[in-house]
This record gives sequence, C-alpha cells and structure tokens, in this order.
Amino acid sequence: MQKIKLGTIGTGFIVRYILNGVKVTDGICCEAVYSRTREKGCELAEHYGVQKVYTDLDEMLRDEEINCIYIASPNNLHYEQTKKALLSGKHVICEKPFCTGEKQARELIGLAKERGLFLVDATPTAFLPNFEILKRELSKVGRVRLVLSSYSQYSSRYDQVREGKLPNVFNREFAGGCLMDINYYNVYLNVALFGRPVQTAYYPNIPEGLADTSGILMMQYEDFVSECAGAKDTWGVNSVQIQGEKGYIYVEGGSNGITSLKVVTKDGEAVFDEQNGADHWMLEVREITRLMLTDDHAAMYQRMDTMADVIGVIEEARHRAGIWFPGEESQG
Repeated sequence: MQKIKLGTIGTGFIVRYILNGVKVTDGICCEAVYSRTREKGCELAEHYGVQKVYTDLDEMLRDEEINCIYIASPNNLHYEQTKKALLSGKHVICEKPFCTGEKQARELIGLAKERGLFLVDATPTAFLPNFEILKRELSKVGRVRLVLSSYSQYSSRYDQVREGKLPNVFNREFAGGCLMDINYYNVYLNVALFGRPVQTAYYPNIPEGLADTSGILMMQYEDFVSECAGAKDTWGVNSVQIQGEKGYIYVEGGSNGITSLKVVTKDGEAVFDEQNGADHWMLEVREITRLMLTDDHAAMYQRMDTMADVIGVIEEARHRAGIWFPGEESQG
C-alpha cells in the first residue's frame, strides 16, 4: 500500500480530531465522507477539502479509490459496519470499542487476518511514544502491588441528562456508558501491561433509565489489585499510579494521553516525555499510518488481540454489574 485513502463514517467531534491528524501526516488522506444526512456530510467535507460525500454506505464501500474505512458511529453500529467494510476488502480503523463483545471481536480479527487486511481499534494509548516508555520502565519499580488509574471527563452531554434527555453516549440501546468510553482507556492500559485479570468487579453509578455515568472497576491479578475509576459526570485529576516494591511510576494526563511519566525509586527519580505536548490524536494517526504503510501486520494484530482481551474484561464486568445491551440476554 502506497497511500491510505480514507472513507469516513460519522461527523462527530472525534472525526475532526482524526482528520486534523490526517492533514499533517504524510501517506494518508481523506477520500470521502459518509453521513446519513447530506448537509452534515457536506459541511465536514467542505471544512477538510474532501471531494466526495456519500449518504449510501454500500455505495461508498464500492468506491475503488478508497482502501480504508474510518468508523466513528455510535458503539452499537461498530461491529456491523466493521464487518461490512472488511467483507468489501477495505482496511478498517474503528473508534473504540470496535465491538461490544469478545466473541464479535475475535470474529472480526479472524476475518481481517483471513483477508490480509488491517483492523485497528483507534485507542490512542496503544500508539503513543510515552506508552512504549512506560512499558520499558515498568521493571524499575519491582514487583507491582497496586495500580490506581483515574480518568474523569465531564461530558457536555451529561447536561442533557440533567435536563431529562437521553443522549446516545448514555443510552444502553446504543451500547453507551462510562465503562465503554472513558474507563476503556484505563482497562486497556492495565491489560496491555499486565494481561487479563483473574477476577473483576464493577461498581457503577447508574441513573434510572441510563447506562453507567461513572464507576470503579476493580481488577484482581494473581499478586496485586488494580483500581480503574472512570467518570463522565464529574471533574477530576487524570492520572495513573503504578506502585511496586522498589518504587512507583506516576503517569500525567491519564491513560488516554500519557503526557509524561515520572519514575521514582530509592535511587532517585526521572521524568520521561517523548511526546513534547503533541496532540495525541495526531500521534495516533502518524503511528497507525506508519504501521500500515510498512505492512506491519504482526504488530497491529498483537494490539488487536489485546483489544479483544479488553473487550472481554469489560463485557464480563458490566454483565456482572447488570449492564446488558440489546440482544445480549439471548446470547447468554
């Protein structure tokens, strides 16, 4: 592949973050925009200088100029749209979570491998330089005994909840909720560093008629415990602290941005940052582009196997907490 030519699904703010990254990254461009509403599609296309606007998804998938689909639709549509794009021979970059259940995740990964296609869950953490540093420095703190991850981001849509409305992000019909959104980053960081936990327990805040708006996920490992706190209904300090028998690592910016990290041991402390304040969406686009243009399927599939584990952990935790999405009850 000489160049990634995107067709985008969705017109929300996150699409704009990604397209801002596309604008400043060599080897990738936006070829077309899909929206069910032509007016919204045209507005997005005009802003980013995109020539094609589709209101029929199947028609966009037949466009031979497009070799990759970027999906930023509501969570409940990710599986169906990802599968359709893969079956159309397109690579896929999908916003997290790329599906709602582990069985679906394994199916899509298998389909991508079978067809030699890239499938990317667009979780920025997985592609950040500072995350690679975190993995490298982890052994400095010795045997890990406690991990504390906190990511709170008051959602503008929570104001709608307080007005008695039901926006998609908090609607179970759309596979919404805090654990599927904000807390996903915390779970990814933990699973990527330490693997799947032995046991999970989720303690959510669930207003009547909604999905969870905040909550704490406890993950029990063989010899330590990890607490993942996520909230879309509060403000808070975003950080990660990994405590070991020889020291600790403090991550600024939380599990999503990892703006810097400080390693503290009895021998002193050291601060690391290779991102230099760069936008993490841009860093994500740049690294995904590099992996795809160098045909590094092995590295990408390794990340995706981790993502499937993350989805499995979250699926188990929310089911135990009584959070089910449409169609899941009949599956088990």
